[in-house]
Amino acid sequence: MTTEADSFPRRHARTLRFTLGAPRSFTVAPDGSRVAFLRSGSGTDRAQSLWVLDTEGGEERMAADPRALLGGALEHLSAEERARRERSREGGAGIVGYATDAAVELASFALSGRLFTAELRAGTARELPAPQPVIDPRPSPDGRYVAYVARGALRVTGAEGGADRALAAPESEQVTYGLAEFIAAEEMGRSRGFWWAPESDRLLVARVDDTPVRQWWISDPARPEQQPSAVRYPAAGTPNAEVRLFVIGLDGTRTEVAWDRARYPYLARVHWSAAGAPLLLVQSRDQRASLILAVDPDTGASRMVHADEDPTWLELFPGVPCWSPSGQLVRVADEGGARRLAVGERPLTGPQLHIRAVLDVSDDDVLVSASAGEEAADPEIGEVHVYRVNELGVERLSQEPGVHSAVRAGGVTVLVSATPDRPGSRARVLRDGKPTATVRSYAENPGMSPRVTLTQGGARRIPCAVLMPRDYAGDTPLPVLMDPYGGPHGQRVLAAHNPHLTSQWFADQGFAVVVADGRGTPGRSPAWEKSVRDDIAAVVVQDQVDALQALAADFPLDLDRVAVRGWSFGGYLAALAALRRPDVFHAAVVGAPVTDLRLYDTHYQERYVGLPDEQPDVYRRNSVIDDTGLVDAVAPHRPMMIIHGLADDNVVVAHSLRLSSALLAAGRPHEVLPLSGVTHMTPQEEVAENLLRLQLDFLRRSLGLANEDEPR
Repeated sequence: MTTEADSFPRRHARTLRFTLGAPRSFTVAPDGSRVAFLRSGSGTDRAQSLWVLDTEGGEERMAADPRALLGGALEHLSAEERARRERSREGGAGIVGYATDAAVELASFALSGRLFTAELRAGTARELPAPQPVIDPRPSPDGRYVAYVARGALRVTGAEGGADRALAAPESEQVTYGLAEFIAAEEMGRSRGFWWAPESDRLLVARVDDTPVRQWWISDPARPEQQPSAVRYPAAGTPNAEVRLFVIGLDGTRTEVAWDRARYPYLARVHWSAAGAPLLLVQSRDQRASLILAVDPDTGASRMVHADEDPTWLELFPGVPCWSPSGQLVRVADEGGARRLAVGERPLTGPQLHIRAVLDVSDDDVLVSASAGEEAADPEIGEVHVYRVNELGVERLSQEPGVHSAVRAGGVTVLVSATPDRPGSRARVLRDGKPTATVRSYAENPGMSPRVTLTQGGARRIPCAVLMPRDYAGDTPLPVLMDPYGGPHGQRVLAAHNPHLTSQWFADQGFAVVVADGRGTPGRSPAWEKSVRDDIAAVVVQDQVDALQALAADFPLDLDRVAVRGWSFGGYLAALAALRRPDVFHAAVVGAPVTDLRLYDTHYQERYVGLPDEQPDVYRRNSVIDDTGLVDAVAPHRPMMIIHGLADDNVVVAHSLRLSSALLAAGRPHEVLPLSGVTHMTPQEEVAENLLRLQLDFLRRSLGLANEDEPR
């Protein structure tokens, strides 16, 4: 298949979806004098550098250049670092993460498994001697030490490079200190495994023992000379890693933190600040009960600060639990049908707001991101805003329609905004609410703007985005491409420019593209998210059907030619749609789908459908490979293209192979596209580009559309 250097698919792949060159990962100094951040040198440069912006005058200077530090050598990643980047969906290179001391004077980071620090005021960086490969280095709050993980051991060295030593060494190959286990990083949003004390004299350190976790093998059939990679994968209903927590002093003292790990095995959150004792959030295996515990670091004893229970499940939220500077507990809770912010025992927000994350906590207020709640006067489809919340009320900090987030300290806020009418995102520096600087972005302009309408469809008011070809005159009905993710933790209907670019490219090929965020997707209400419990397959498919049929009354949709495409959960949804509702969907592109729910991980799968031994019928009812549509002789056969990366360690290729076998046994037409060496992400430029082109070719063939030599 031919490619064009300036085609949208090639530019979309080369720029990592037009994210390269955009500033990210902001840290504001507590005195508000400077902001540290990451940014690559251009819209096609994957190597991120560490930068500092002086807030007084707005000047930017580079603090660490990965190419200079490596002397021009190629970057080499350890298996552990590649796994960390896969969990965080990191496709960039260079300095992809950093940590600072409390004053934001010293930063540390790893490059090619080597340890580096940067003095942010001086703008100088240097390497410290350390055993390799180094993972997740973090300075102590006082800037005197750097802790890091190497070969499963938690180590510490002086910030000047002396007295490097192991504080905790693994007792076996399956034990690590200071790293997050697979499901914490993949599903809980906890990527860390150690936390400094505010006094810099000791650390909280997670000890992970993967021995109980079943071993799987990930191989590359295209490279038969290579041995398969062994991975420990906690599939639904099977044992998890054993996670314990220790207080480890720089003097070598070691005290285990005690809590009822049999009842609450999941260590979901850890917070340690000068405002109070260390806080833990621990969850039961069924995720219907959790405790917030305060820890005595001298004895390891813990006491309950707050307990939560929910008959469906308890969600985890970024930024909480934590202490306010005055020592009050800050948390987010689903209470009274709404997702509320609570400080102490008092809820500070009502049903008009749906809290998404806590961004910062000060003496004066709590900074949060939130979308409109069920009782909001204006639904604000796809919008996420930043609010200041205190006992006097709620003030919205972001004003223009869009998707906003923020970082704050010392009276300075970095407000990051993506809007429907402007490509990419803009990062503005605000002091006392007034703009003082804009952080430069080198991201490429996509060269097109989506023709998108944000609306709601059906009786349940399903959030939808409808995209038409940019040159469409509106005189004939168009074949339809449903382009959802459609499941938990994946909002696609957003009031922003770039999230709709790929959908617009498909629209420009002659489709009306519909993106529908049905029940189970985030951003609306707790009941909306939790209505998929035990019946996730039927609910998400029905909402796609309802949205499509409702939108046909207002848009020129040809309901006799409807296709669906998706990746990950979206691939699962696409397969279900073609099998369960062939009366509605006429073709499906199924990317990296979960087809056998028993093969996906514990924390995710058990949240929605319980334990497979306790609810085998629920697993069968929600698994694609057990779908009655496979053997229904009356139902029409719909063509299906199945795409899967053979190196995927999250949704393993067994899912697609089992689906293909079931389709073959049922005599159903389908195509399988295996991607050698590709994981759950597709960062390779040629792969990502040609995947779009091959999908388009399949959709045209399957719907009986005229095939053109080249996409528009």
